[in-house]
Amino acid sequence: MNKVLLALLGAASLLGALPAHAAPAQDLSQMRAYFQHKYPNVKLKNYVYGVYAFDADAMSQYKNIMEFPPFDNVVDKGKKMWDTPFPNGKTYASCFPNGGKDVVGNYPYYDPKLKQVVDFEMALNQCRVKNGQKPYKLGDMKTLGVLDSYARTLSDGMLMNVKVDSPGARAAYQKGKDFFFRREGQMNFACATCHYLYAGQRLRSQTLSPFIGQATHWPVFRGGDKLFTLQKRFVGCQKKVRAAPYKIGSAQYADLEYFLSYMSNGLPLKADVFRQ
Repeated sequence: MNKVLLALLGAASLLGALPAHAAPAQDLSQMRAYFQHKYPNVKLKNYVYGVYAFDADAMSQYKNIMEFPPFDNVVDKGKKMWDTPFPNGKTYASCFPNGGKDVVGNYPYYDPKLKQVVDFEMALNQCRVKNGQKPYKLGDMKTLGVLDSYARTLSDGMLMNVKVDSPGARAAYQKGKDFFFRREGQMNFACATCHYLYAGQRLRSQTLSPFIGQATHWPVFRGGDKLFTLQKRFVGCQKKVRAAPYKIGSAQYADLEYFLSYMSNGLPLKADVFRQ
C-alpha cells in the first residue's frame, strides 16, 4: 500500500474541515480560500476542468480531444429526442423558461411542495409526465442520459446559480454536506478524503479531482462515448470505497448533488466533456 493511500486511511476527522453548521455562503468562501491557498497557481475558473487544471500536458490532450469529440453522435440523438414532439404536440422546451436555454445552472433546487431536492434529470421526467408520458428510469444512460446530454448544452456558459433560501433547502444542503464528509465503506473513505483533503494529488496513478467545479461539466463521456451522469458517478465512487451505493435519484444523492452544485456557484457550465 503506497504512502498516499496510508495517509488517506489515517487522516484525521474530516468533519473539522468545515464548521458543522455554517451558512452555505460561509462554506463556499472557506472552500475557495482553502484551494486558492493550497494551489495558488490554479485560477478559480480552471477548476471546471477537474484534474486537467493541475497538469498542462493532460489539459492539452483534453483540448485536442474536445476539438473532435468522439461522442457527438450521442448528443445528436439527445437533440432529436428534445425536438421530437409529444403526442400532444408540445416538446421538452415547453416545460422550461426560455425554451430550456440557460436554466441548468439553477438546478438542483429545493421544492417546498415536494419537500425534496429536484435535479435536472428529475425535471426532465416531470416534463414527460406533464405531457402524458411515462418517466424514464433514473440512471438509464440510453434514454434519460442521452436526452440530458443535449438538454444541458443549452445552458453552456451559464454560471452555476444554485439557491439555498429556505429552511427546507438549508436542511437538504446540510444533509448533502454531511454526506460529503461522512466516512463509509470498508475503506473508511469520505467523498472529502479524495476530493477535498487530497485533491490534486495522485493515488494509484490517478490525480484526484477537486470538488470545487465538479458539478459544472456533466454528463461526461469516458472511454469514447460511454456516458456518465453525476449521480451515476456517485455510484461508482461508493463502489470503489466498498460501500453499498444508494439508488440514482435517491434523496441522499440529490442532497449531495445539491451541496456540490452550490460549491460550484459562479463557475460556468459546459456539458458533454471528456474525462479519463
